[in-house]
Amino acid sequence: MLKVGVVGSLVWDVIYGRDVGAGPVEEWGGIAYALAGFEASLPPDWQFVPLIKVGRDRAPAAEVLLRGFRRLVPGGRCIEVTVPNNRVELRYTTAERRCERMSGGVPAWTWAELGPLVRDLDAVYVNFISGFELPLGTAQALRQAFHGPLYGDLHSLFLGMPPDGVRVLQPLADIEAWFGCFDAVQLNEDEMRQIAPDPLGAAAGAMAAGVSLLTVTLGPRGAAYVQAPGRGPWRDGGAPGDPLRTALVPAPRVDAMDPTGCGDIFGATLFSRLLAGDPAEVAIAEANRIAARNATLRGATGLAALLSGALVTA
Repeated sequence: MLKVGVVGSLVWDVIYGRDVGAGPVEEWGGIAYALAGFEASLPPDWQFVPLIKVGRDRAPAAEVLLRGFRRLVPGGRCIEVTVPNNRVELRYTTAERRCERMSGGVPAWTWAELGPLVRDLDAVYVNFISGFELPLGTAQALRQAFHGPLYGDLHSLFLGMPPDGVRVLQPLADIEAWFGCFDAVQLNEDEMRQIAPDPLGAAAGAMAAGVSLLTVTLGPRGAAYVQAPGRGPWRDGGAPGDPLRTALVPAPRVDAMDPTGCGDIFGATLFSRLLAGDPAEVAIAEANRIAARNATLRGATGLAALLSGALVTA
């Protein structure tokens, strides 16, 4: 079996305003959504390995969560740390926008910790759920030492965290260096605007830094991508020096009830399909489809079954 390492943070979410007239909802969030995406979309000969630190207060519950995944590598578990687990208070202001307040103190991976864990992996997916999973130096060491496909969802690297814990969108320092750490990079529309006012200029900068596939999620409109043919570990039918490819891949229209986790599921599905050998545009279309299916379910309970088609929402 081939193995993909999954770096991210398990977050205990308290969600306000998702259901009109209802009280707050508490449940697992963060990388739990991506794990459900891998469960539903990985090729048959792949398993996932959690490279996830969890606070001691939520470690038993995290173990129960992982036991529910069939694609988990045998013996896979989170690394328990002696600090409170990350918690996020989400307050929805519209169906697609929310305010996040984070607490907790799960520490970042050092290269001394992470390096031995990736030696026998075939691919690595990094999702910056908290923004503190890896410092730049560890990400650069990963890029230098690991020779399999590397996927980075840079999401929360663009979120500052002042003392009150409310996440604030801001530009990312050393963006070119961060781009250079990954074969494929995922951003959303707001994050793309933090890089440059001209999206094509920002994409050109990513390609110059070594990214082979840049994908920008656009909510219900789908996702746009820019790809450098003949570069990276993807089957694209191109050759180095071919013109960049770019397109908008529309998403299926759904009556969305809950957009929480759609970006995480999109990225896990996209990477899974790239590992399966799908061309970028085909992989993105499937990622759009699975993320749209996630939006039809409130919360994460039963999510893996829904994404795999075993559960149908009313």
